Amino acid sequence: MIKPEKLERNVKQNQIDSLYLLYGEETYLMETNLKKIKKQFGECINGINYILLDENNIQSLTSEIEMPAFGYEKKLIIIRNSGLFKKKTKTPQVDLENYIDQIKEACIVIFVEQEVDKNELFKLIDENGTVCNFEKLKPADLVKRLKAICNAYKVNVDAQVLTYLVENIGIEMQVAINEIRKLIEYAGENGTITKDSIDSLCIKQTEAVIFDLTDYLGNKNIEKAISTLHNLILNKEPVQRLLILIYNHFKKLYFTKLSEKSNKNLAESLGLKPNQMFLTSKYKKQSQYFEENTLRKILQELTNLDANSKVGKVELQTGLEAILCNYCS
Repeated sequence: MIKPEKLERNVKQNQIDSLYLLYGEETYLMETNLKKIKKQFGECINGINYILLDENNIQSLTSEIEMPAFGYEKKLIIIRNSGLFKKKTKTPQVDLENYIDQIKEACIVIFVEQEVDKNELFKLIDENGTVCNFEKLKPADLVKRLKAICNAYKVNVDAQVLTYLVENIGIEMQVAINEIRKLIEYAGENGTITKDSIDSLCIKQTEAVIFDLTDYLGNKNIEKAISTLHNLILNKEPVQRLLILIYNHFKKLYFTKLSEKSNKNLAESLGLKPNQMFLTSKYKKQSQYFEENTLRKILQELTNLDANSKVGKVELQTGLEAILCNYCS
């Protein structure tokens, strides 16, 4: 198994393997590398030297391997979401073991999956080809990639500013690419990307905006807190979803208090993934705004609001605003 960076180098150097398994959550990088392999392969004539398969016609894989690419040296076969890598699957298994030599001689076979189990087929490809897991990038890795893009366009930006960008827009590579393109266009060649330009141009994740809202609450800035809530609603965020997000956020602040008091591992207590570790410092900072019993009261009031709104005792937005005002006063 290799990392995406190694795969990228290999493809760039035209070191193309005959058998691949590409999988993972970071679909942008996965699809980008797939396009590069396809480009290195050259001209693709559908049905002749270029075959697309999925779980509905996966049984024809071996016959496609056996059939020559008339007039072409090799055949490119891409199989998406085959169902072959799941422990519980109704997809009939395909025996590739007896076709390894044929694949190496006349094919490039690429499996593209979202999730895989390390079954016999996984091991077979790992032993005879290339397996690459495209995991969600850690913030530091995403910052490096964004910095390289900025350098290519001769746009200045500090790593700290890019970290701020990632914390606000999330770690989806496709989203990050879209946002950095806007910032590069705005800054222009030899220009500089700043936090102010990020705040002005970029679309923040709702979760990141909840952090902003909580900062306003902690600093007793009622006007900014209510304005932030209204902006979320104007951006078509359902109030019920906002209630859930705010409740979950304050629950994590409460868990942070409990974790620090009992010296427990905060990341484990919050259930954070490896690429979310930067959130620990943010939760620690915001938990200092509130006493433990205050956080319990907020959680109870949000729970009561949810129940009362469902039976028509209170309008959800009004009730949420009242809670925010109460803890800004």
